[in-house]
Amino acid sequence: FEQLTDYEGKDLWPTIDRTGRLYIASDQYNDEYNLYRLDGGEKTILTRFDTSIGRPQVSADGQKIVFERDYELVVYDVESGQISVPEIRLSSKNTLPLEQSFEVKGNITWFDVSPDKKKLAFVSRGELFVSDAEGKFVRQLHTDPKERVLEVAWDADNKTLFYTRTRDGWANLFSIPADGSGTERQIEQADANSRLLILNHDRSKGVYLSGRNEVKILDLKAQLTSLIATDELWGFQNSAPGFSPDGSHVFFTAYRNFEQNIMVHSLESGETFALTQTGVSERTPSWSPCGRYVYFVSDRQQPNYPRGNTEDRIYRIPIYRFAPELRSEKFDQLFSEERKNDTLPPQIRFDLEGIAERWEEIRVAGVGRQWLPQVFRIKGTDVLFFASNHDKGDWGLWKLEQKPFETNRPVRIEGAQTGMNPRLVSAGDELFVLAGGNIQKLNLNSNRMEAVEISHVFSRNLENEFSQIFFETWTALDENFYEADFHGVDWQGMRERYSRHLPFVRNRENLRRLTNDMLGELNSSHMGFSSSGDEEKPFYSAVSTETGLVFENGDPFRVKRVIARSNLDLTETPVKSGDVLISVNGRKVQDGTDRNHYFYFPKRPTELVMEFMRDGQAMEVRMEPHHPGQISDLLYDEWIAENRRYVGEMTDDRVAYVFMKDMGAGSLNRFLIDMTSHALDKEALILDVRFNRGGNVHDDVLQFLSQRPYMTWKYRGGSQSPQPNFSPSGNPMVLLINERSLSDAEMTAEGFRRLELGPIVGTETYRWIIFTSGKQMVDGSFCRLPAWGCYTLDGENLEFTGVAPDIPLHNTFEDRLLERDPQLDRAIQEVLEAL
Repeated sequence: FEQLTDYEGKDLWPTIDRTGRLYIASDQYNDEYNLYRLDGGEKTILTRFDTSIGRPQVSADGQKIVFERDYELVVYDVESGQISVPEIRLSSKNTLPLEQSFEVKGNITWFDVSPDKKKLAFVSRGELFVSDAEGKFVRQLHTDPKERVLEVAWDADNKTLFYTRTRDGWANLFSIPADGSGTERQIEQADANSRLLILNHDRSKGVYLSGRNEVKILDLKAQLTSLIATDELWGFQNSAPGFSPDGSHVFFTAYRNFEQNIMVHSLESGETFALTQTGVSERTPSWSPCGRYVYFVSDRQQPNYPRGNTEDRIYRIPIYRFAPELRSEKFDQLFSEERKNDTLPPQIRFDLEGIAERWEEIRVAGVGRQWLPQVFRIKGTDVLFFASNHDKGDWGLWKLEQKPFETNRPVRIEGAQTGMNPRLVSAGDELFVLAGGNIQKLNLNSNRMEAVEISHVFSRNLENEFSQIFFETWTALDENFYEADFHGVDWQGMRERYSRHLPFVRNRENLRRLTNDMLGELNSSHMGFSSSGDEEKPFYSAVSTETGLVFENGDPFRVKRVIARSNLDLTETPVKSGDVLISVNGRKVQDGTDRNHYFYFPKRPTELVMEFMRDGQAMEVRMEPHHPGQISDLLYDEWIAENRRYVGEMTDDRVAYVFMKDMGAGSLNRFLIDMTSHALDKEALILDVRFNRGGNVHDDVLQFLSQRPYMTWKYRGGSQSPQPNFSPSGNPMVLLINERSLSDAEMTAEGFRRLELGPIVGTETYRWIIFTSGKQMVDGSFCRLPAWGCYTLDGENLEFTGVAPDIPLHNTFEDRLLERDPQLDRAIQEVLEAL
């Protein structure tokens, strides 16, 4: 092998004519890909475009080079250097502008109930609708057809709707007459996403979040907005804000060290203070109608980042100290003529002294998580509703009445599946919930949901929808990308550059290509836009099955071996080395036919019936087939097992070898099992994260590896036993990394170095590390959002630097062919020397 270029940027797409002349694309000239000729390692630039070319191909005679630029085919004449764009005419039918029908039933994403309980307003596929409370009479309100409606709320007058819809991709506030008699009015024009609009008890004000750090108030009568607080809110993954029962205070959550704390803002004084101040998250707060409590969920022992909570429970905090109700007082009330006016909102007061000690857990029997507490006043009693999966692991909606002097137990609300985030709306003593894409009315006597039957067909065209998705994707990155300078890219300019091609988008593949090309300009990892639609579904499809058998390369129907732990790897295996496949599901195999042909099916079968020839005798074998991904994993496991066997052999079984395929929960569990069994009595450890695809369990891995022995103990006459039980860092350790260790594997490698757990052997990691989330679009399309950078303690961005090994060592292509592993050999050498 010979390296032909040493440019530190990117050289791509080599293409060669029949004389051996080589051409490539390189970004050396201006950070855009241009065409170059390569002669003996010398590069000669042939084009100087200000936008990139793509995938050049030279003709066999070397006279012409064709490539793509700005979604056009371009021809370069090698002799003259002339560039031309051939005129290409293709007949095609553009169906995107045509109206397509959609049904609101099962596809409602937001709703509200009018104060007079007579009307519903709801959103389906970005369109706004109003109906009667029974869903019989439906009218679509006409908003900008090129944009998307997200949320809606009724005004106190029962005639006006306030809603958020996109404007050039940004979600802003609008209003419109609910009867369809007028046009929409834009309340704000902000290059920020407005979201989670919540109204106070008399619907005179609304609170909402705007952009990355603003809490705003909407005056519904004046239709004006004002800023009341700024904080680290983030542009997504927010808990909804809200009002105290009397409307005097606003609550919201702000991030401290990646964790949400509950903040309270007084609208009268303008003061903002923290109701909770912990190193874990308090999320989805709800103020009880009695005014005394704020409910929320928290995992008190574990932070939410990086792995997410698994032990969320519901808590409430009394915002001031008060005596509990007494039975004697309830008795005296029987003879009191004074009646408490329960229609007036309670007066809000605070006593912050010792508030951190006043948490009260709302106990739910069973194992699981609770989420999204919401408290409503129903017939004079505060009733808590929440989502939980403590019952057999299924998420459902639960009700818990807060009656004094009674044993209150949660009751499941039966009916449609609600998931983790049921939207509940109060209409006096009645409650409505959004579940399964439909509006449901809660029958609180029977504790069941009863669907409001709404069926209405409406039209949209994909041309408008694709354009809206493109711009909303751009704004999502503009608001949330982790680097303020967008890696030096003119992100506004990219919007203008790529949106010029929107009129030429003809199908969903065009949209994916255009949007992903724009995202690619950020030169960042963990990026991508995915989209699918019914119009792309193929008429024909085929799936492949796998047997777990490896066949001879030179004799494609003769079995070489059975893959370990595959379905045919049995104590008495029915298939042996040397057996010859003669039929699959009754079809005789023929020499000269690709073996895979016999394992393709329109639908994956539940069983395979194969015939083999052994010693002149035919025999039948029945099995449950694998899908290809399972076989890939099993082959991967074989490689890992061989590495472990090799390490044991080369070290007299003194050294443990533990491999992590990724940094997900499953691999973490496997790692812990390996460390508490295979590595238990070993004297050293080789941890291998080569080819590791990432995840988010680095902290768990590093905390386990960092354990050191601090004492021993023993039973009389027994052996000395260490504390803690597992203390890997008390013994030598080596970490293996390579150029395909990416994402959370790079976090693990950097932490391993900083904690001085041992030397690192291999090659520099991939530089593919950003903490990411995503955003879903109106049609289910999805855009990944790299919103959090990962930095060393010296402030270096791991996305740019990666992690370099202490002992650099390459495994070459030749090493792979000859099944050698110099990196593993060096790791073995290091631990043996340390021992």
